[in-house]
Amino acid sequence: MQTVFSILIDALAYGMVLFIISIGLSVTMGLMRVVNLAHGAFAMIGGYLASYAAHGLGLGYAAAILVAIVGTIIIAIPLERFLYRRIYGAPELTQVLMTIGITFCIIGIANFVFGPTLKTIPLPQQLAGPTDLGFRTIATHRIFAIACGLAVAGALWFTFEKTAFGIKLRAAVDNAAMAAALGVRTEVIYAVSFAIAVGLAAMGGVIGAELLPVEPYYALRYMVTFLVVVSVGGAGSIPGALIACLLLGAIDTTGRYLAPEYGEFFFYLAVIVIITLFPRGLLGRTK
Repeated sequence: MQTVFSILIDALAYGMVLFIISIGLSVTMGLMRVVNLAHGAFAMIGGYLASYAAHGLGLGYAAAILVAIVGTIIIAIPLERFLYRRIYGAPELTQVLMTIGITFCIIGIANFVFGPTLKTIPLPQQLAGPTDLGFRTIATHRIFAIACGLAVAGALWFTFEKTAFGIKLRAAVDNAAMAAALGVRTEVIYAVSFAIAVGLAAMGGVIGAELLPVEPYYALRYMVTFLVVVSVGGAGSIPGALIACLLLGAIDTTGRYLAPEYGEFFFYLAVIVIITLFPRGLLGRTK
């Protein structure tokens, strides 16, 4: 039972970290129709900025997260304006080539500015220690990651499903020309959506640094993982992304506990089975 409980907590924490990072990619792919393979690079930028804020500026953990989110969005704004905006509606191969190029450029610049070493983000005392549940102690940071994931899921669902912004975004996706004719500023809608996506990537990069270490080739190492999560859950589906992250996180964590010599075999086997049964993902959009 102790092993089962450990697997459960680690799987939940890992799944929620994947969700916080990957949901932004789900938004850009499913709602904005952009295959952004540079998404992991923005998570890496967030991790680098948070590490610098903590070690170089002496800021606390909460402030480091804020610096990471705001800083990453500021960096992403000109990229969206001058690069990404040119590939909205372009063929997927064009989008892939453009975003892969952006990924390598970001990796090169990050390594030049911050150095090619593993970056750490020190946890505050409240999160670094264990939490006693009476029958067992678990790492407080795991609880924090789970809580953040649930909060992000709820906030995004409400934003996209229950607000005027969400209505305008869906309208711009379904028919951009008609939405613009009705007065929707589609460029602004896309820019805000992109900022939300990269901000969440940065937040996940910081919160998940204990599980997905921030290192020089972070963007490439986890690129496929983030893309797989979106594909399994269904691009553009918040509930689908959450289910996919929890399911794949549980499978991957269980495999690493019980059969570590197999590496990520069980993770990708599950992906193959799910995609075979659900080609559009678990809760993918039909259009």
